Amino acid sequence: MMRMKILRIIARLNIGGPARNAVILTEGFSDTVLVCGEVDKAEGDMMYLAREKGMKPIIVEELGRELSWKDDWSAFWKIYKIICREKPDIIHTHTAKAGALGRMAGILYNLNKPRRMPAFGEATYAVLIHTFHGHVFSGYFGKIKTVFFIWTEKILALFTDKIITVSRNLKDELAHKYRIALEKKIEVIELGFELDELFALPLKESSEVINIGIVGRLVPIKNHKMLFRACRAGLNLPYRIIVVGDGELRCDLEKYAEELGMCDKIKFKGWVKDLKAIYEELDIVALTSLNEGTPVSLIEAMASGRPVITTNVGGVKDIVEDNKSGYLVESGDEESFSQKLMDLIKDSEKRKKFGEYGRNIVKNRFSKERLIKDTGTLYNNTLQKK
Repeated sequence: MMRMKILRIIARLNIGGPARNAVILTEGFSDTVLVCGEVDKAEGDMMYLAREKGMKPIIVEELGRELSWKDDWSAFWKIYKIICREKPDIIHTHTAKAGALGRMAGILYNLNKPRRMPAFGEATYAVLIHTFHGHVFSGYFGKIKTVFFIWTEKILALFTDKIITVSRNLKDELAHKYRIALEKKIEVIELGFELDELFALPLKESSEVINIGIVGRLVPIKNHKMLFRACRAGLNLPYRIIVVGDGELRCDLEKYAEELGMCDKIKFKGWVKDLKAIYEELDIVALTSLNEGTPVSLIEAMASGRPVITTNVGGVKDIVEDNKSGYLVESGDEESFSQKLMDLIKDSEKRKKFGEYGRNIVKNRFSKERLIKDTGTLYNNTLQKK
């Protein structure tokens, strides 16, 4: 593998797939500088994971979640100065805001590099790579903002050497539905994780109370209320909803559970660091999102041998096989979601069968070793072409 210096930029290390991806890749490539913003108080913070692995990310305070012309302008110049100081061969950005500011700073850096013959081994051009872990073109903003973000990504894509998506479906959406970039510029590299402790969990036997878990940020796009409503049809059944995560909607969701008369059926646990403890407790894992890239909670659930039930959005269908590892339900079809969830609650053999099948599907596909290898190959190929 070619020697290379990498500058990795992500908006924040909040709990979720993008942060884990960034940390694993930073660990996997020795000469890497990690740049990130600060996590919002309402979000779970994964900075501990980076520090456990001996990383000392460069913190750009303004590179946070919220959009702000003043803070974004300041973050842009700070990132540009970091690029000038580090002189990376590759600038690899993750998530929408960091992707926009990081690539704009990279473009300016490349434009300002002196046009002269380099000394041996000296880079004259920083390769720009961006990973879409999902997109904000559906379910996040109104029409005007969405159009603005789409055109921003189209322009940035012209200056980006390679775009990575975490699923085939996401690539198809970017290339054909939104026309962000030509298909040949987009590569699919699926996520990779450290899943050994989840593979070691025993399959769940029949339980007196069936624990239905939903894992993720408590934000509108995750659509938790759909799960609550879907479960009302079986109030007499022995189940409990375990909500793992936190966020801006926590108080609203707690009030909603009270309005539905389901307080005794729903338990809010907040963020839990111990993955094994989360999935060891669960019998079924649900996802009701309106939009997704590749949902980490479903991969973790399948690695744990737990059946899943999910809305068919984004890259979900790239990992969940309907009626084999779980149930896929069209977004908005609450009646079908409810019926299939009740079926899983009642049928312990089906839960076990789905769990076994899902575990076999993810066993080698989502390993961190495969992620690092595939990313390294892309880095090498892109650098050689430049």
